[in-house]
Amino acid sequence: MIRPEDIFDVAVVGGGPAGMMAAGRAAELGARVILLEKNDQLGKKLLLTGKGRCNITNAEFNLKKLVESYGQNGKFLFHTLSIFGPKEIIDFFNKLNLETKIERGQRVFPASDGSIDVLRALIKYLNQNKVVINYNAKVISIKHKDKRIEKLILKDREVFAKNYVFCTGGKSYASTGSTGDGFKWAKDLGHHIEELAPALVPIVIEEDWVRELQGLSLKNVEINAFQNNKKKINKFGECLFTHFGISGPIVLDISKTIGSLLKNGKVELLLDLKPVLDYAKLDQRLQRDFIKYQKKSFKNSLNDLLPQKLIPIIINLSHINPDKKTTNITKE
Repeated sequence: MIRPEDIFDVAVVGGGPAGMMAAGRAAELGARVILLEKNDQLGKKLLLTGKGRCNITNAEFNLKKLVESYGQNGKFLFHTLSIFGPKEIIDFFNKLNLETKIERGQRVFPASDGSIDVLRALIKYLNQNKVVINYNAKVISIKHKDKRIEKLILKDREVFAKNYVFCTGGKSYASTGSTGDGFKWAKDLGHHIEELAPALVPIVIEEDWVRELQGLSLKNVEINAFQNNKKKINKFGECLFTHFGISGPIVLDISKTIGSLLKNGKVELLLDLKPVLDYAKLDQRLQRDFIKYQKKSFKNSLNDLLPQKLIPIIINLSHINPDKKTTNITKE
């Protein structure tokens, strides 16, 4: 027989940011809460975010603009963000003595630049509200009847609650514990599951020369994506070349849309290295550099304009003799 004290008001499955916030808030409102985490620590993936710095939120306080950045499904988030948006998130962490800062692109980071401090703040929130935390508590299955959950089955025990919250995350970074368990459980309970697809991923590029630029990071560049000669995407920011293609903030931002476009055919990317310069201004800049380096060859005249690693690639793509004197290079 189940004793009343064995039944929690709320059982939260998954100890990532969402799970910790859900558990902490429910307990703050007076519920008796248990948080089940299958790893031996909370927030394992959180520690990896933002290159170990944890990009907490975006300081876009105009809700309409914020929702638009989520694409065609952004409207789904409108109500939630109107209640608990970027300002509320920043205030939440500030009250837990975590100072934050706003960087380029309106990205919000902990002032310490350490994701561990974000995790510590969330754990502090759990402890303040007396959430029961169970580690190495992997849910094997869910016992349900008539689409109502009766209990959670763990390897060595069962957990009972009046309410259940599943914060199991997606399927990315399985090594952190995100193995997509929640999708199966949701489907078993009668929910419709949309086809899963990567949403924040680097992009593989066909051209071989891209691989020669591995490790090169470019700031303040612009990426334009075309399909059937029609511009589909325009994004400004930072790009990183890898051994297989490109990555970086703007690439991750457009990757979901790129994935959708690829279902309908080939996608071409145009990388604008100097988006603030129109053709005329860029031409003037080149002429100024050519005059400055008039006694030098083409290959030795681009150091002021381009990163060293990029110069051989640009020369090769231009089909201009690298040893040609700048005074002999025409507009054509």
